[in-house]
Amino acid sequence: MTPTPRPEPAPKVERSDEEWRALLSPEEFAVLRRAGTERPFVGEYTDTETEGVYECRACGSELFRSSEKFHSHCGWPSFFDPADSDAVILRSDDSLGMRRVEVLCASCHSHLGHVFEGEGYPTPTDQRYCINSICLRLIPSN
Repeated sequence: MTPTPRPEPAPKVERSDEEWRALLSPEEFAVLRRAGTERPFVGEYTDTETEGVYECRACGSELFRSSEKFHSHCGWPSFFDPADSDAVILRSDDSLGMRRVEVLCASCHSHLGHVFEGEGYPTPTDQRYCINSICLRLIPSN
């Protein structure tokens, strides 16, 4: 079953581009606010196994948990499910000449990555939320 984009609610956290630029590094802004992609295998959390919660680097909303993270060897952190079904928004993305499903933070509508399905990973959902490390902040468990 392909992830189905839902109607997008208004963001709970709204800021101007100038405000986002003041809060984020240029690299974070390029990915989170302009739907860029960090290079594979360079992100801080690609291979991290630390237990905890992954928050949106832009607004601090809880997005994913380490218990849903798995090694996909794709070059970016991969999760098989968000922490809460309302934590992310799924949006159709037909850019770059292909059909994909973009993943956004539900609170601030920042770009996080894409979700893929049917790739044969042994996960409970058969989904791979491929998320840019630069979009996340890990809060380790105590």
